[in-house]
Amino acid sequence: MEFIKLLASLFLVSVPFAISVSISSEIFSQCMIEKSSYYTKISDQNIHTSNSSLWLNSTSKPLLLVTPFHESEIQATVLCSRKLGLQVRVKSGRHDYEGLSYLCKTPFIIIDLFDLRYIEVNLADETAWVQSGATLGELYYSIAKKSGVHGFPGGLCPTVGIGGHLSGGGFGTLIRKHGLAADNVIDARFIDVNGRILDRTMGEDLFWAIRGGGGSSFGVIVSWKIKLVQVPKIVTGFTVHKTLATRAGSLVHRWQYIADKFHEDLFIRVINQYVGIGNQKTVQASFQSLFLGGIDRLMPLMKLGLQAKDCIEMSWIQSAQYFAGFQIGQPSDVLLSKNPLWKMNFKTKSDFVKYPIPKPGLQGIWEGFRQEQNVYMILDPYGGRMNEISQYETPFPHRKGNLFNMQYIVKWDGSRVEETNKHINWMRMLYIFMGPYVSRSPRGAYINYKDLDLGANKEDNTSYVEASAWGTRYFKGNFKRLAQVKSKVDPDNFFRNEQSIPPLPSLFAITVV
Repeated sequence: MEFIKLLASLFLVSVPFAISVSISSEIFSQCMIEKSSYYTKISDQNIHTSNSSLWLNSTSKPLLLVTPFHESEIQATVLCSRKLGLQVRVKSGRHDYEGLSYLCKTPFIIIDLFDLRYIEVNLADETAWVQSGATLGELYYSIAKKSGVHGFPGGLCPTVGIGGHLSGGGFGTLIRKHGLAADNVIDARFIDVNGRILDRTMGEDLFWAIRGGGGSSFGVIVSWKIKLVQVPKIVTGFTVHKTLATRAGSLVHRWQYIADKFHEDLFIRVINQYVGIGNQKTVQASFQSLFLGGIDRLMPLMKLGLQAKDCIEMSWIQSAQYFAGFQIGQPSDVLLSKNPLWKMNFKTKSDFVKYPIPKPGLQGIWEGFRQEQNVYMILDPYGGRMNEISQYETPFPHRKGNLFNMQYIVKWDGSRVEETNKHINWMRMLYIFMGPYVSRSPRGAYINYKDLDLGANKEDNTSYVEASAWGTRYFKGNFKRLAQVKSKVDPDNFFRNEQSIPPLPSLFAITVV
């Protein structure tokens, strides 16, 4: 024990890079035993070295990978990482496009919440507790097993982890009816930098910050209490494909003027991509919709030439399968699969649009698509409930005044540097081209579509002013309040990554209301 104490004291004063080969699983395990209030023995099931089959295929490998089964193991990991001078990354399931949850340039530990996936649905008060390691698919499946008339306004990808999704905002087909996933969070269990477990009594400022401000900046969110929403027994979906030869351009142009003004029960998004049809390639626009009701009620609301034969009536849980790319007739347990629907290299960016893009702008986009083989542009409509919630209600500020969100995606196979640079440069050129047609001052972006091109923190403590380059893109005026919260709960900036919220210097703190 005296050796461990001496070793720990040396770590606390040493240069971080010097300890990368000094920490062993035994030393870390011993520290966790000392710090844990629950376990007297830490087994190999919890702490994984580079020999583990769970190890990540990454050039920036963590010293250790911790997969906790209990909150006390997270507490101990946080306290031991601080004691031994290590950084921590928290991973809760595939919603970090830049990989910041498992990459770090200095010695670090990963806390992977994969095994914390318990879900408890309570229909009596229409709520559910869900742990951060659970996936959206698991949550939807659990709700549907209890009720055919309840759902949750989360995203479309069933393999995405709850923790990352909720802490960044989260939106899907119910956004126009019920807002963001984060808008429907009513409590949480949170572990702070001092290892304390907090619930809603954490304080309204911190509770505000973790619902859309990126929870990994403030601590470890173990579980969330969410408000379920009511859905009809029968909903209607459709997907209609149009090419440039069948008026795709004019329909997308028209969609921009009406999609945010439809009845709040109607959600129609557009997926634009470059596809092969026969021996030719062309731009295809796919209009994909969920309507909270039957076909008879839907048809009078439509203005895009839809026909009843294009529509499919289904249950809400079937609609989750439908939007995830599964067949409606498949058992709903397909949503429990942990395998991503596709595995490719990719780069994404995002924008918010306040005024319809004119036809010349759309034509320029189509021309750009012809230079790439595997590119998508997804347009998700706002309006409805999103117009009713203040931009200050949660850290997610992109509310009233935005017609839709745009996500750009380019995918490619292979890992050659030249090939990677080619596709990333194409994406950057498209982003520059879109500048005149999207939100400005600042140009908005969505935190759950992280983009390091917007700016990155330094390895040590980045200043508030420097971080504002990307922070105001994601959070607009809410960025300053997030930094103020950070100053209160993690003033030494222990929880940090390349795009984490920095503490607000005292110079600015006195000006914050």
